[in-house]
Amino acid sequence: MTPAPLGQGQPFGLVIFDCDGVLVDSERLAHQALCEVLAEAGVALSFDDAVARFIGVSLPRCHELIGELLGAPPTDAFKVQLVEHTKAAFSAHLSAVDGIAELLPTLKRPFCAASNGNRAKLDFTLGHTGLMPLLQGRVFCADDVARPKPAPDLFLHAAAAMGVAPALCVVVEDTPTGIAAARAAGMTALGYAAMTPAHRLREAGAHATFARMAELPALLAGGVARSTAVDRAGS
Repeated sequence: MTPAPLGQGQPFGLVIFDCDGVLVDSERLAHQALCEVLAEAGVALSFDDAVARFIGVSLPRCHELIGELLGAPPTDAFKVQLVEHTKAAFSAHLSAVDGIAELLPTLKRPFCAASNGNRAKLDFTLGHTGLMPLLQGRVFCADDVARPKPAPDLFLHAAAAMGVAPALCVVVEDTPTGIAAARAAGMTALGYAAMTPAHRLREAGAHATFARMAELPALLAGGVARSTAVDRAGS
């Protein structure tokens, strides 16, 4: 069923999309690659546990968490192996999130991407999936700010670069980390419940959640003023 719009207030001035899991279907591949490289290092970690620990985190934080599992900071060789293993999985299997390539050209408001990934990763994933032409010049990443998500810095940077006040921005995220960053930035947060259960996104502060990209236009239609009913559902 198509979700109800958020309200009937001032139209959103900017839609900010996370990248991994929202634009490109990379989360499953990346977490599987991590499990495999950890296994080669003697650490058994289930896929579900990997998602619970690592989804939405920045690369430096990822390395910190890996260090906790290994009992010592990951070596340069481990980092290179993880990058190569992940890139091989992406090269073979990465695709755009279902429906996003069709959705982006139809949006009647400006949009951009803001990711905790680094510039090289975004250039590869968006280029490989054919989405980069739709976002050229409007891709922001962790390299651009001092603090990645869950700090609000990246979303505030994107809004400033696009010339839109934070209060008029809506963020589409698939992780609690990203939802928390959007809320900290004073923006409306929509949770795309793909790999993360909807209730976890709502607990993190999502104003509403959805499961298919085809549902997003209805949520965007209402603009900034969120209805009481939807706010209760997202609390």
